[in-house]
Order: sequence, then C-alpha cells, then structure tokens
Amino acid sequence: MKAENVLVATRAWLDGDVIGLNLCPFARAVRDAGQIRFVVSEAETARTLRIELVAELRLLGTLDPAVTDTTLLIHPRVLADFLDYNDFLGTANGAVDELGLSGTFQIASFHPRYQFAGEAMDDPANRSNRSPYPMLQLLREASVRRALKGYPGDPADIPRRNIERLRREAK
Repeated sequence: MKAENVLVATRAWLDGDVIGLNLCPFARAVRDAGQIRFVVSEAETARTLRIELVAELRLLGTLDPAVTDTTLLIHPRVLADFLDYNDFLGTANGAVDELGLSGTFQIASFHPRYQFAGEAMDDPANRSNRSPYPMLQLLREASVRRALKGYPGDPADIPRRNIERLRREAK
C-alpha cells in the first residue's frame, strides 16, 4: 500500500463525502486554505501508532494554526478491525491527557467500518464517520471553538442532520 495511493483516496473522501455532502460544515475552509496536514503512518502495531500520535500532537502544538490547523493521521497498516480501533481511541485520548494537552487538542475518529453504538453495521448513518482507511484527526480546541462561534445554526444539530441526510439518500 503506497502512501501516495492512501493520500489520493483520503483526499477524494474528504472532497466527496466530508465536504461534498457537507458532513462537516467547517472542513471546506481549512481544506481550501491548505491547513490540513496529511500524515500516512507506517505503524504496524498500536504501540508504534501511539508513539507516532504523540509525536504528531507535539509537532502540531509547535505549528502556526494559520498554516497547519489540523492533522489527519492515517494508519492503513494497523487497527483495521473496528473494535480494536475503537479500543485504541481510549489510548489515543489518554495520550492527549498524559501530554497535558486536554483542552488544547481533541481527536476525531474515522474508520472504514465505523459503526455507531446501537446501530446496525449497514445503517447509512455510519457513513458520516467512515473513511477509506483508519485515521485520527487531531483538532485544535481553539479552532473548534472559533468555528462553532461563527456557525449560524445550532452545532448540536449537525450530527442529526447528517444522519437524516445519509439515511434519506440511501433510500
């Protein structure tokens, strides 16, 4: 699996699903500004991925948000099983806490087999968090607050709206 192929698929997903379906109303601005850092991990174990995650969190903290606002840490060689991936999210969030970065960064999760708790695997709503490869998005809390402040509607309606749209389009 070549990194370039992973990047092409990830960018197509970002443009087609995330932005094209307006699943995240904030994604277009950072994409258009070139503020997304795409990192393809070579990790083959959860332990190595955690090491890379810590390095990316530290690096992102040193970068100017006007240049690099968020990172997509794409890991095609590890955590292909969704339950293993889901378990790793606790490890990932623990790394944020251990680095003293709670309130500075948060992690959004995407996976090819993403499944919301209590939903069927084939529920179209799962598509809102399905990506071509497992990935972790490292988000700056300050950027999230700023984006939400400028959002014209109720941000709590975004997931509900996405679920309704995806289920309607699947019919």
